[in-house]
Amino acid sequence: MALKDAPVLSHVSCGDCPIRHRAVCARCESDELVALERIKYYRSYEAGQTVVWSGDRMDFVASVVTGIATLTQTLEDGRRQMVGLLLPSDFVGRPGRSNAAYDITATTDLVMCCFRKKPFEDLMAHTPHIAQRLLEMTLDELDAAREWMLLLGRKTAREKIASLIAIIARRDASLKAEGRDGPLVFDLPLTREAMADYLGLTLETVSRQISALRKDGVIVLDGKRHVTVPDIDRLLLEAGDDSDGGFIG
Repeated sequence: MALKDAPVLSHVSCGDCPIRHRAVCARCESDELVALERIKYYRSYEAGQTVVWSGDRMDFVASVVTGIATLTQTLEDGRRQMVGLLLPSDFVGRPGRSNAAYDITATTDLVMCCFRKKPFEDLMAHTPHIAQRLLEMTLDELDAAREWMLLLGRKTAREKIASLIAIIARRDASLKAEGRDGPLVFDLPLTREAMADYLGLTLETVSRQISALRKDGVIVLDGKRHVTVPDIDRLLLEAGDDSDGGFIG
């Protein structure tokens, strides 16, 4: 497993963590945070490095602090399919399961707040706020998976691209505690090739639809990845979603 130390975050307290209000520790009281402080450590990975391979023993769970990772499944004939994204505050690993279900790969430079699995499981048994928050996150992930089934099965290529951009834009905004007024500005974490793989489209289709969204003023591009969304409601309409819904939780 390729990893390196994360000295920048090695002394950050849980109370000052940039994902504190969204991560598995979001509902913890001060004494519960102290207990988490005792067992946490940081790992960081460079873009392109593998966090864990599918089937390998995974002796830790973690929250993504900064960066993006992908979840990938490999079929018996060698074909690979990206099945999910891990964004900041997302939970990695599963208590009670010893082996990784998917390949996890850092798409960008990645920092994770990690806990050895057994101490974390013991803490869950005595800390209801952690167990409750993990259940909420699991149910949110289930809802997202169902929405993704709809996206892949029924939406047009333009709607698929707009949906993916909207997901990333709204998550980035929520981490920055931004409201819906004004433009949202962020860096797209995926290459167009990775977007094509994730959405089941060709590279040419992805490039063509991104160019169309830019030409129509739905997004503004500075280079290939720096994106501005002038009006999130308009982007949601392009994605085929209800524009009066809230940000993704």
